[in-house]
Amino acid sequence: MFGLIGHLTSLEHAQSVARELGYPEYADQGLDFWCSAPPQIVDNITVTSITGQKIEGRYVESCFLPEMLATRRIKAATRKIINAMAHAQKHGINITALGGFSSIIFENFNLSQVRQVRNVMLEFERFTTGNTHTAYIICRQVEQAAKQLGINLSEATVAICGATGDIGSAVCRWLDKRTDVAELLLIARNQERLQNLQAELGRGKIMGLEEALPQADIIVWVASMPKGVEINPAVLKQPCLLIDGGYPKNLGTKVQYPGVHVLNGGIVEHSLDIDWRIMSIVNMDVPARQLFACFAESMLLEFEKLHTNFSWGRNYITVEKMEEIGAASVKHGFSPLLI
Repeated sequence: MFGLIGHLTSLEHAQSVARELGYPEYADQGLDFWCSAPPQIVDNITVTSITGQKIEGRYVESCFLPEMLATRRIKAATRKIINAMAHAQKHGINITALGGFSSIIFENFNLSQVRQVRNVMLEFERFTTGNTHTAYIICRQVEQAAKQLGINLSEATVAICGATGDIGSAVCRWLDKRTDVAELLLIARNQERLQNLQAELGRGKIMGLEEALPQADIIVWVASMPKGVEINPAVLKQPCLLIDGGYPKNLGTKVQYPGVHVLNGGIVEHSLDIDWRIMSIVNMDVPARQLFACFAESMLLEFEKLHTNFSWGRNYITVEKMEEIGAASVKHGFSPLLI
């Protein structure tokens, strides 16, 4: 059995979803209540591969909300993720994906040091961040959407915003080794990590955001949007492909301009309908078939009976592992969302 640990995008979103899912006691509560709310299994899932194989899964709502980070309720945020992991393990789930902020919080607050959650000794091999599949799908979106727009990769400049993160660095490695992209622009806050990545790749220009964006034919955004930072679409090339790999995905509403094509990054479409209701709640355009690639990774690992933390830690994603999960993705009927 596979599992998905997720969360909603805001307090308002959480209240409306609680009402829709039949949890009226959650629907009118404020942030303090959500800080103490326990994790819940709120959906049972059946996925059928194009091979005919069927698997069962569970969706675990962690009850984490991004406002917990914004209002300095850090302990509540970290507790949410650890408790959701323990809840999944206690219910016998073999491999569970940490979706959205779950994996970021786990890494940034070093939650791997927390092994015991009440009477549950966490077995981290039961969990995956899903980042390898996400990185693979974003790279395939770069390749395929560029072709749709008539952008020749061999002549293109690709800017990666968040280049030193787990997904961003993996995208850089793939584009360097598996494509003929003409130029990589590396953008991130930590200069030391940028220099290390540049040395690893043996290429790539380290640039600031304002300098890099007007030069890019393709922008891969896999970083959080700093407060006060906005993209001026008028300075971007036309055509320009902007892949929004962040969460929540909001560049499509912030950047609207002729010739600038915004694509929701890290989203896959399944060939067959999935029996679930949770994706309609997170506002997928085709909820029976579309989902986050990180969630799909746990499904793929269950299909392949690879009950292991396939994606774990920071900056350990190799091109070979991306190819491995990519082959499983194709085999079982997943494809990248395109324009």
